[in-house]
Amino acid sequence: MSSRERARAGGRDYCPRKAAIASRRSEPSGPAPDLKKRASVPSLETTYLQKFQLGRSPVMSASPSKIGLLPSFVPVLASMVLTRRLEHREPIAVRAVNRVYRPVLAWALAHRGLVIGLSLVALGNAGFLATRLGSEFVPRLREQAIVINTVRLAGVSLDESVRYGSAVEAMILEQFSAEVDHVWTRTGTAEVATDPMGLELSDVFLTLAPRDQWTRAKTQVDLTAQLSAALDGMPGMRSVFTQPIEMRMNEMIAGIRADVGVKLYGDDFAVLEAKAAEIQRVVAGIRGAADVTVEQLTGLPVLRIEVDREACARFGVDGQEVLELVESMGTRSVGEIIEGQMRFALVLRLADRYRDNPDLLKRLPVRAPDGQRVPLGQLARIEVAEGPSTINREWARRRISVQANVRDRDIGSFVAAIRVALADVALPDGYFVRFGGQFEHLERARSRLMLVVPLALLLIFALLYVTFGGVRDALLVFTGVPLSAVGGVLTLWLLDMPFSISAGVGFIAVSGVAVLGQLVLVSRARQLMQRGQGLAQAIHDAAETRLRPVLMTGLVAALGFVPMALNTGVGAEVQRPLAMVVIGGVISSTLATLVLLPALYAVFGGRSAQPTP
Repeated sequence: MSSRERARAGGRDYCPRKAAIASRRSEPSGPAPDLKKRASVPSLETTYLQKFQLGRSPVMSASPSKIGLLPSFVPVLASMVLTRRLEHREPIAVRAVNRVYRPVLAWALAHRGLVIGLSLVALGNAGFLATRLGSEFVPRLREQAIVINTVRLAGVSLDESVRYGSAVEAMILEQFSAEVDHVWTRTGTAEVATDPMGLELSDVFLTLAPRDQWTRAKTQVDLTAQLSAALDGMPGMRSVFTQPIEMRMNEMIAGIRADVGVKLYGDDFAVLEAKAAEIQRVVAGIRGAADVTVEQLTGLPVLRIEVDREACARFGVDGQEVLELVESMGTRSVGEIIEGQMRFALVLRLADRYRDNPDLLKRLPVRAPDGQRVPLGQLARIEVAEGPSTINREWARRRISVQANVRDRDIGSFVAAIRVALADVALPDGYFVRFGGQFEHLERARSRLMLVVPLALLLIFALLYVTFGGVRDALLVFTGVPLSAVGGVLTLWLLDMPFSISAGVGFIAVSGVAVLGQLVLVSRARQLMQRGQGLAQAIHDAAETRLRPVLMTGLVAALGFVPMALNTGVGAEVQRPLAMVVIGGVISSTLATLVLLPALYAVFGGRSAQPTP
């Protein structure tokens, strides 16, 4: 039975590691994603772009067909379906909305300065709230599975790892039988050593049962906290909780398995261990820190044999003979066997009982020149010492990482608190700290946004300029972009959601809706002014006649995201910030279009359009 089949059957896959020291190197990851819906989402980099592929592809593929069908197919269809005699009759709902909107519009036109001032205050408050929002790369996707990374003492035997893994599985199935469906453990390195792990490292995989069958926990976060409390009582083991896909993504891209990793670079193992322990105490004292662990570098028992030159001189034994005997503990080549065209090395190797027992090794005789047999223990110092179990390197420097998961707090503020706290940790010359994990992707996304977002907004303004042929009307329509962000920021703040890539895509989406509504209203006002109407009358009539199109544009966009906002299934964590930002932004942009834009146009749009002769 293969390892995959054993995993499916709920068994364990144990692969011992022969090497005493494993060397890993984590290559630097590529640039992180940015936030454009149509122009920049295709440039999303790293593996995380796959989370947006399913939502991006239909939008991009539907846009060209929509542009082609609107001027051709829709007019033909309308001429065939619509009757020649139409009676203009407004529905009851539209008449009710008009009754409410007319006095509001009249008040806004009569108090233009107050309306504009209140809008500026709202925009300033939204900017202040935006600085108070937390930040994270993407919301954590609940995979209906949990992985527990367990770390024991280096040098533990395979049998002990198997016994401990079985004890962990039995405890989980006994205490969480309603929540956990299957449990299996993977220890050591697999046959294809793409993920080198020692025997002291094990991954415990938990497949969760359907949520409606749970009895001890209501959410996966609550279940993780209870599992962590249950495992804290097991001696000689540290545990870090994550999810299968999330663990692999973090490890492939950032080289760590937790949400945040504080990477300490240096040369000396002792200094790295001491400073990492100090950093661990600092990180553990920060609010929101969970599963804080230090990467285990040392602790592997190593048999150290050092030749005693003075003793060898007393007995007249050449030190080379002692070293040859020591070499035979591994494999010492003494010849070659030839069978036809095949060649095999003939090696000498001591029996395992000498390799595993230092006392027996000390009794091994070494022949002196006078024929005397001298025990090896009299010619060399033999001791069991503590050696390195893992050597990690990045950028040609040794590295040790302090990993932590973040609970009940956003990653951005958590890392900011770590930066402040680490200012009190003194590092020797040549030693420095870098951050990895989800925060690393967030930082790269921010740097790319500083370039991509202004470029996209500039393109939007350029299209508006081409449409109206002037800067004045283009700027008036463009005011819908920042005002639409007011509702999105307020929604995130009220729901206590951090800013993420999903929320950023929502801000880009709602800016398009806001510009569309403003475009409809300003275009109608320009048409009426070109027919000879005055500015005030043209604004009033345009606002009243375009009330229904503006409301329909906003309602269609908002209602289309309601199912996404109310979704509780798999993937809801990623979709909900996007949907809530769009819904909140549509509300604020619609109010700005119907109330603020008439006041702005009455003040700044006087010479935008000239009457036609």
